[in-house]
Amino acid sequence: MSVVFWVLVAFATISCLFMAWSLGANSNSPPFAPAIGANAISTMRAALLIGILAAAGAMTQGGAISETVGTNLIDGVSITPLAATTGLLVAASFMAFGVYSGYPVPAAFATTGAMVGVGLSLGGAAAFDTYSRIGTFWLLVPPTSGGLAYGTARILRRDDIPDTVGIPLLAALVAGILANVRLGVIPHPERAQGTAVEALSVAVGRPVLVGIDVVAVLGTVLIAAAGFGFIRRRTQASAEAGMRTFLLLLGSAVAFSSGGSQVGLATGPLENLYGVELGLPGLALLGVGATGILAGAWMGAPRLLQATSREYAQLGPRRSIAALVPGFVIAQAAIALGIPISFNNIIISGVIGGGLAAGAAGVSRRKIGVTTGFWVLTLGFSIGIGFGLYRLFATALGIR
Repeated sequence: MSVVFWVLVAFATISCLFMAWSLGANSNSPPFAPAIGANAISTMRAALLIGILAAAGAMTQGGAISETVGTNLIDGVSITPLAATTGLLVAASFMAFGVYSGYPVPAAFATTGAMVGVGLSLGGAAAFDTYSRIGTFWLLVPPTSGGLAYGTARILRRDDIPDTVGIPLLAALVAGILANVRLGVIPHPERAQGTAVEALSVAVGRPVLVGIDVVAVLGTVLIAAAGFGFIRRRTQASAEAGMRTFLLLLGSAVAFSSGGSQVGLATGPLENLYGVELGLPGLALLGVGATGILAGAWMGAPRLLQATSREYAQLGPRRSIAALVPGFVIAQAAIALGIPISFNNIIISGVIGGGLAAGAAGVSRRKIGVTTGFWVLTLGFSIGIGFGLYRLFATALGIR
């Protein structure tokens, strides 16, 4: 392998680390902001936990989305080191512009568009089936997240549903989903990732009744019941203490999910480079992304947390819970389907939905419209810039 190749490998890896750092500093911070706003945890402790949990999520859940970004967006060609570097630079530039402009740029839109652009510039063919699947999911995210948040907030605001019932029921839902989260560290006989209840079922021989895995269902119910009982005891002792505890645990689950859903945006472009050309295992690439996310969370999250926690403090604990529960559910659905998503998109939609449950006074329709238009432009421009910038770099370096 030539010196130029190794130089490009180094630049591609640095670009991946920078992108992962940006994601760790920005996209992984919102989950703990409500807990800080409710005085359930300090800013520095939250930043420490965010880094650890998001990095763990990246290592154990990031493979599916990384594969989609790296191999399924373009047909007929493999992403080269130069193309990967170009795509990551374009995506990171859009994110930096979003921070400067004040309108959050969805990392999934920027990365997906950039990789499609460089892939087309390489001579690849558009993978329309993949685009249709991703596009449908993206279109469903705002109404689904906003709708779930609206419904959850309305339930939590009802006088006939006490906090000792409503909050524990949400805890049971989250615990039940966690029992069925696919993790790379849990083996499965039919796929790369297994769940805790599936591992238990396999251990006892996978008993099936009327086509239903009995052990998996019972395991899910028991874990959900444990979550319900724990938060119910906390809310019975003190409603505020119970909500703070649930916000802290929910933020932890969402931070873990955000790492699994976001790391693929940084590592995906390097899938072919690390897996095929360098022959390294998938965990090596995910380790690079997890390292960047960990560093970004520890170095960049405290400042963002201090700003966003003030906004969540104004929302209150109930609307904060209503915003985060859909985020957790949708993020895990996206990971299971291998679909790159923007965590900011989910959280913002949830905040809007929870805000509407209390009246539309605090919801700026103009900013919603401008933000949505900005997201659409991000996708279109990232494709065009990725296409043109790769051609420019390839011409300058004499690469065809």
